[in-house]
Amino acid sequence: MDKILHCSVRLCCGVEKAFEMFTNNTDLQSWLCSIADVDPRIGGKFELFWNPEDRENDSTIGCKITAIETNKYLSFEWKGPETYKQFMNTADPLTHVIVFFIPCTEEGLPRCTEVHLVHTGWRSTPEWEEARLWFEQAWDMSFADLQKYAKRIAGDVA
Repeated sequence: MDKILHCSVRLCCGVEKAFEMFTNNTDLQSWLCSIADVDPRIGGKFELFWNPEDRENDSTIGCKITAIETNKYLSFEWKGPETYKQFMNTADPLTHVIVFFIPCTEEGLPRCTEVHLVHTGWRSTPEWEEARLWFEQAWDMSFADLQKYAKRIAGDVA
């Protein structure tokens, strides 16, 4: 049985900017990683590095974008940190992330976007469950950072 991670956040920006926060290297480096090397096209790189001096560990090196529709969705392969590298980064297929960008529709709201992330591909062994639980917390913390980044940008624009 595939266990799925889902997290969501409401950002104070339009879908165009929300999408850029996942596809623009500078934006990604502002909330998610130290270095980003993303080529936003099918088959393009989705490589993020948390420790630039050790690019083979704690990175998504070798990961590719598997589907993309500008301002609507983005999907890409995903690898685990060094702790889970032995099994996560050699799995075939790798785990997979899909991000959806949905404009808020409530009247009276300023421009905002709901971002939904779905992370799939988890196997059912205890080590995989440990990794899945770790990523559940990691994505929650990352989305909190994303929301702070969006607020900071909105403040700069205002």
